[in-house]
Amino acid sequence: MQEYERKQLLERVEREGATVGADIPETITVQGEEIDLRTFVFEIKRRDTVPPGERDRVEQAKRNLRRERLERLEAIEEGAVSREEGEELARSIIGIDRALNVLENLGPTNLEQEQKAQQAADKKRWMSFLKKALGHEDDNTQGRGR
Repeated sequence: MQEYERKQLLERVEREGATVGADIPETITVQGEEIDLRTFVFEIKRRDTVPPGERDRVEQAKRNLRRERLERLEAIEEGAVSREEGEELARSIIGIDRALNVLENLGPTNLEQEQKAQQAADKKRWMSFLKKALGHEDDNTQGRGR
């Protein structure tokens, strides 16, 4: 895969609206175990609230999905995959993000915690934009000392 293709894939999966219209994968392999992801997500979403007995299961699923997303993203970042494999990884990452969005928005919400998370995400997007605009894409500093 060419460097510009790798960057395009990374931009696509990190785009803010990437999950709009995206499908949750029917099945996904997470840590060597195949999961019926779409069925799981819709089964949990169908309920008004997540029962206390299911909360641990949902939280574990979210942790596993985040870990799997990171592993797939790193495979693209390292560039050790073909263009076709990269495309498939990007599609699966966007599908994982879609599933995570649904699972994150279940049940009663803590508005204060949600607001802090939104502010942190806004700050991260802003810093990313500034780094790109100033040509510091590969700079690992976070603006300290400037």
